[in-house]
Amino acid sequence: MNSLVNSLIEQGYLKTSEIIDAFANIERIEFVPEELESEANVNIPLPIGHGQTISQPLTVAIMLELLNPQKNQNILDVGSGSGWTTALLAYIVGPKGKVTGVERIKELAELAQRNVNKFGFIDEGRVEIYNSDGSLGLEKNAPYDRILVSAMAEEVPQALKRQLKIKGKMVIPVNNTIWYLEKKGENEFYKEEFSGFNFVPLVVKG
Repeated sequence: MNSLVNSLIEQGYLKTSEIIDAFANIERIEFVPEELESEANVNIPLPIGHGQTISQPLTVAIMLELLNPQKNQNILDVGSGSGWTTALLAYIVGPKGKVTGVERIKELAELAQRNVNKFGFIDEGRVEIYNSDGSLGLEKNAPYDRILVSAMAEEVPQALKRQLKIKGKMVIPVNNTIWYLEKKGENEFYKEEFSGFNFVPLVVKG
């Protein structure tokens, strides 16, 4: 286990064994530009091109612990970027689970496909990645047990609320506050907020 993962465990951000295993086996270095590989295990966001970043590992750890992904689940990953969160989720859900990544920037969607398939997840059908508007989710693979959004929204998109299963969970940054949502009924959500974060904006695909 690398120093980054050990540090996140020691600081209490990584707690769940399945998420710890994912962090240990799906290393961030596989998802950062070659010239930044020496910084892959530093706990900071890093640029991946097109004005986007791969999130700070601490932030990803917090969001995944809140999301509480489980084996065999169907999960939507909005703003998949270079593919790290998509691959982490794919590792957790296992071969009978499904992760759908949505990325609005075509070049990053293609990069994510290549990166995620280093682990064989696309070839085996565990992961699909689409170049489309994340605020619309992806209806054809819905409903989802979990939805992770890695870009900031001004409000929770209605499409994502609709595509989440009842009893499902969503973690989404809203105005630089992480919201945890749990769907209690068709139009009923439990919500908790966690402040002190910064994210790139969720931009509608033009």
